[in-house]
Amino acid sequence: MADGTHTLSSGFDEATEADWLAAVEKALKGGGIDRITRDTRDGVKIRPLYRETDFASGENPRGLPGDSPFLRGASEAPDPFLPWDMRQCFSHPDPAVTNQEILRDLERGVSSVHLAIECSGKTGCIITNLDQMSAALSGVRADIATISLGHRGAGSGASAAALLALWADQQDEPTAQKLAFNISPIRQLSRTGKVTEGVDTAFAKTAALVDVLATKFPNATAMEASGQTVHEAGGSEAQELGVMIADAVDLLRRLNAVGLPTARAAEQLVFKLAVDANYGIGIAKLRAARRLWARVQEALGLPPAPMRIHAVTSARMLTRYDAWVNMLRGTAACFAAATGGADVITVRAFNESFSVPEELGRRIARNTQIIAMEESGLGRVADPSGGAWFTETLAEDIAQEAWAEFQRIESESGLVESLVAGKVQVRIAEKCEALKKAVARRKVPVTGVSEFPLLEEIEAPVADVQSPPPGDGVDPIGLSTLLPDFQTKSGEDTVAEPLRWISMAAPFETLRDRSEDHLAETGARPSIFLATLGPLAEHTARADFARNFFAAGGIEAKTAPVPPQSPSELAAAFKASGCKIAVLCGADKRYADEAAEAAKALKDAGVVALWLAGKHEADGVDRQVFMGCDVVHELTVALAELGVK
Repeated sequence: MADGTHTLSSGFDEATEADWLAAVEKALKGGGIDRITRDTRDGVKIRPLYRETDFASGENPRGLPGDSPFLRGASEAPDPFLPWDMRQCFSHPDPAVTNQEILRDLERGVSSVHLAIECSGKTGCIITNLDQMSAALSGVRADIATISLGHRGAGSGASAAALLALWADQQDEPTAQKLAFNISPIRQLSRTGKVTEGVDTAFAKTAALVDVLATKFPNATAMEASGQTVHEAGGSEAQELGVMIADAVDLLRRLNAVGLPTARAAEQLVFKLAVDANYGIGIAKLRAARRLWARVQEALGLPPAPMRIHAVTSARMLTRYDAWVNMLRGTAACFAAATGGADVITVRAFNESFSVPEELGRRIARNTQIIAMEESGLGRVADPSGGAWFTETLAEDIAQEAWAEFQRIESESGLVESLVAGKVQVRIAEKCEALKKAVARRKVPVTGVSEFPLLEEIEAPVADVQSPPPGDGVDPIGLSTLLPDFQTKSGEDTVAEPLRWISMAAPFETLRDRSEDHLAETGARPSIFLATLGPLAEHTARADFARNFFAAGGIEAKTAPVPPQSPSELAAAFKASGCKIAVLCGADKRYADEAAEAAKALKDAGVVALWLAGKHEADGVDRQVFMGCDVVHELTVALAELGVK
């Protein structure tokens, strides 16, 4: 080996930030750096260059990994065997099938289980009594693999937790069982819009149950504070974090009011966040979360303790069409979660968006994590993004916006009262509407759906679901067994407008559904004719743009076998295509010289509606499509013109 260190930059002239800015201005032809600076959905600036000058001077307040207040993670060195907990979700309605899936996936690398319960069987496993819980978890060693509970229905999550506790109590070493009960009356209110018998009763019941669970199962966590519902409802990063912290604070405050000490309750908290394919923001969001919780611990006088974060890949980013691309989205989100320091990661199955995942979906989900951990080595370095100027600055900026949202909720008397009054829902709805508009204009692209859609795609496999009869609700006998002496006065139901989950791809997929139904009914896909002007080199770019544009609505583009050389040839090619509408595609100069004449020839040939690819006004042109236009609206108009129902 060579002695000493070779500096790779030694052969280059030293460059300053001013030099770089001058080069930027030259490349942008006089435009400043603002032209390549963009905003997050919360208005946080994302600049193209970050330097050490973006940090405050003096000592680094973030400390080291494993040091209080744990802003850089819980430990100074990752566990070499299992840097994070690989948690898989199981939601088949049949408990027996769920059990087979759990055992198979644990054998193949999953390290913990998330059991999704939903009594109707539509979105989760039907578990309404202890026998069904036992059937689903038969042979599972909860002293080795954590069992996490997810209650997706409108019933009591506390009762479902009680059934899991009774099952765990029957195991050989009950105190060794690793469980995550994930009780959350506030999540129930935000997700379903209702807490039966009122939040006061729910919190009294939760306090008593948490006290019992914490005593019986020292290796378990009882409660969950979540921002996931906000994310899936279209909220922004700051809203997700702000609501999650408000959730935790309101939980602790209300539990303390009914006799559960704040410090004891805080020990039972797990925080759940969603991560999507934007891994830069995802990493910063997880780092911001730890900053926020450290501040809350300080304000409440709690001893500093690591924040336990469960990161779940986003459901709103998944698509039904070209679902294979969901594998890439899940991979990017998994990278964000691992690099951001999540303690537990769940990667959704790529085919979860349209049915119950089968073996392939779960295999890809778990192998995404295994490859990230074992082959990519994402868990070999403590806090791998620490010190990155971009990540540190963005995390701080997001945390500031999230803290402002948290304070806003606190000024509304806490999260429960804000939800009941509908105030937080209004703010989330505003961000959601802005997101939908950005998606509709393809400013937020959805690959495989709004961008680069495949009209002849290979369908992804799904499970053949034959579920048992649905239950009426989780058996309350489990809860009364754990809390035989519990008594409280029931109140009226607490109701609020629920935060409804969205799919970013839904507007485009609805259009695609209409196209597919039309194809099934008529045997022909809706189509448009690309009326190209000039030679191939001139019109290819806009023809490809138009082809991709209309394919997002399930509309096939047809072209002439040979580029037409005159308006008459263009009209003849259109008639031969059998289409009703056409799209002019060419260069701007060609439009100025030939668009009006071409439009007249096409209209005379029977064109019902004529679009133009680009921004150019011409006689006979009915509509224009261009970068930034409302794609969903234009596709809706096109399908209507084509007679597609």
